[in-house]
Amino acid sequence: MTQTETLPTVAIETQGCKLNQADSQALARRFAAAGYTVVDADRPADVYVLNTCTVTHVADRKARRSLRAARRSNPASLIVATGCYAQRSPGELESLQEVDLVLGNTDKGALVQRVTELRRDAETPCATGDAVETQSVVHRTRAMVKIQEGCNQVCAYCIVPRVRGRERSIPPEDLVAQINALEAEGFKEVVLTGTQLGSYGFDIPGASLERLVESVLAETAIPRIRVSSLQPQEVGEELLRLWEDPRLCSHFHLPLQSGSDGVLSRMRRRYTAERYARTVELIRARAPGASITTDVLTGFPGESDEEFQETYDFCREIRFSDMHVFPYSVRPGTTAAHLGGKVDPVAKGERADLLLALAREHASGYLRSLVGQTRPVLWEERVQDDGAWRWSGLTDNYVRVYANDPRPLANTITDTRLLEEREVSLIGAPV
Repeated sequence: MTQTETLPTVAIETQGCKLNQADSQALARRFAAAGYTVVDADRPADVYVLNTCTVTHVADRKARRSLRAARRSNPASLIVATGCYAQRSPGELESLQEVDLVLGNTDKGALVQRVTELRRDAETPCATGDAVETQSVVHRTRAMVKIQEGCNQVCAYCIVPRVRGRERSIPPEDLVAQINALEAEGFKEVVLTGTQLGSYGFDIPGASLERLVESVLAETAIPRIRVSSLQPQEVGEELLRLWEDPRLCSHFHLPLQSGSDGVLSRMRRRYTAERYARTVELIRARAPGASITTDVLTGFPGESDEEFQETYDFCREIRFSDMHVFPYSVRPGTTAAHLGGKVDPVAKGERADLLLALAREHASGYLRSLVGQTRPVLWEERVQDDGAWRWSGLTDNYVRVYANDPRPLANTITDTRLLEEREVSLIGAPV
């Protein structure tokens, strides 16, 4: 390559869950190995890849909007749609004139090769030039590590089994090697992610989530390990004893979906509200001060006013550190799409608003409870915040912290005094 030639550029935008983020990071590595320069998603690029989500109709609409915006910003680019929406309904995305290539989750492994083949035949020359500022799509602070994929549980409302397939685990020795490689590259935190983390290892003799975490703690030097999401019935004494090691982040995400046993049964969830409450009690006893966050679905078919009130009262009693609230969205191909008793959209929205107000109240209370504490913060980057440049980072218990400090804090972990609560974050001072 001569000095006047430039590497082709690729921008990867990710929508949806941490599993999608892990896939995008893997795609970025494959593109880099194939000779591409990975740039931020808001930069001009020769190739734009959208890794889509399809958990709700809102996610679908967001994906279509992003693809159209990408074409407007990059008229000469190759526009690629991949991910869960592309897996569920490729025809819908192929019908968009803005999209050149659609590949679902099952074809992600061939995406870089397909893009390279298409670009080789393309007649449109690269339109970006030498002035493009190249930045990695992967923050050198936190890496998503996919330990398993797929789901065998088939909840009534969920499209994930259809777009991610059956459960399958990645061998523990491969994961340990991957984490060691990430630590050598400079990452300070890995997030163990997947569709059903608690089922990890069922298809590998002698493997389990507990044994995997033990291996990661014993065989790697990565400073922080975060477990992304667990089902309440998957959390027990054997797993929680591992949190005695401070390298495990003090944060548990336990999807609730509903606090009503009737709704949980119709959803085909594998726990009751009482079982969920016992899990929360156990976590708070074994990992004091841990953040517990959740997902709640409102307006599931047949949800009565009384059942919603059960959910509201349950959430009020638990006092989550944060709640993600989603109005139920019909997903074609799921059991719930065929259920009667659809909840009026206005009532569904009102219920969501009530839960969101409760979420804000409890999140504020949790932030206030942290003021005065000193917690480790992994600093990511300097950002414009309230008219000033501040460092932005995350505590071990998953709270956003901003700080004024003249030192270069990027990708360092410092003990930080938490000084002041803001709307959804804290102001801190590195010790």
